[in-house]
Amino acid sequence: MIRRRSLLAAGAASLALPAIAQTPWKPRQPIRLIATFPPGGLADVVARLVAPAIGANLGTTVVVENRPGAGGTIGADAAAKAAPDGTTLVISHASPHGIAAGVYPSLPYDPVADFTHVAMLCETANVLLVNKGSATPDLESFLSKARKDGARYGSSGIGSITHLLGEVLMREASVPKLDHVPYRGSAPAMQDLFAGHIESVFDPLTTNVAMIRDGTVTALAVSSSARVPATPDVPTFAELGLPALTCTAWIGVSGPRGLPAPVAAAVEEAVLAAVAQPDIRAKMADLASYPPEKPLVGAAYTAMIGRYAASWSAVARGAGITAS
Repeated sequence: MIRRRSLLAAGAASLALPAIAQTPWKPRQPIRLIATFPPGGLADVVARLVAPAIGANLGTTVVVENRPGAGGTIGADAAAKAAPDGTTLVISHASPHGIAAGVYPSLPYDPVADFTHVAMLCETANVLLVNKGSATPDLESFLSKARKDGARYGSSGIGSITHLLGEVLMREASVPKLDHVPYRGSAPAMQDLFAGHIESVFDPLTTNVAMIRDGTVTALAVSSSARVPATPDVPTFAELGLPALTCTAWIGVSGPRGLPAPVAAAVEEAVLAAVAQPDIRAKMADLASYPPEKPLVGAAYTAMIGRYAASWSAVARGAGITAS
């Protein structure tokens, strides 16, 4: 469940951070933080929000490098093959780390074993969007028309969580023809929605909150277990009788496998300190993205990724989704 945490809770989290003396590693050069999707998407937006604070906490500069393509797997593979010295980190993400193993028969990395998963940054709901003025301004009318005439939905790529949610919607709502149109990230999918080339888009809520609020797009439903504080008027899929579409998109910070313990500890401390900052938390909340209730780091974060990968990879295989 996505919930807004109080500043008091944030302060408590910051008090729980390990002391600087316990993590003496300090980088001697800038760090590149690979965002596995193009500018404008969830991974990019949150990476650019936290990168300056992470860098300041480590005493260096963190440079965000976009490496999009193949559902985020190109950037993830680049990070997996980087030297485990702390100079390369990656935005771990629900798509390349949680789903890709079930979609890509020859995935060049293991989403769990080939990374040192450091800490979750935040999670956000996914949302089904249609254009302003659409003839289907609510989920019931959208599904009714889709059952009759078919419909298309865009996603950030084959095998992304937004792709799989469309497959689950088609199955659970008995829509015989809901055609998937994959894109290289959220931004180009939204451009085609505005142009009328597709009827709908599944996308993380984070990058669409402002457009939902000003009426540029219409949100039909969100995939969180409860309504999101940033968009309280948008119902959940569960409310509308489709609980199988309850699923958040999450992102975090990871490094290559074998990241030395002092390096991983220093990065973890820097990440937790960044997301505990009131200004960053406020910006995340405004983007409908929320850090976990309790810090999710190290082995616990790794275990969560493993569970997510097993669950949604099974959905991908069941739907016959494969990508090269």
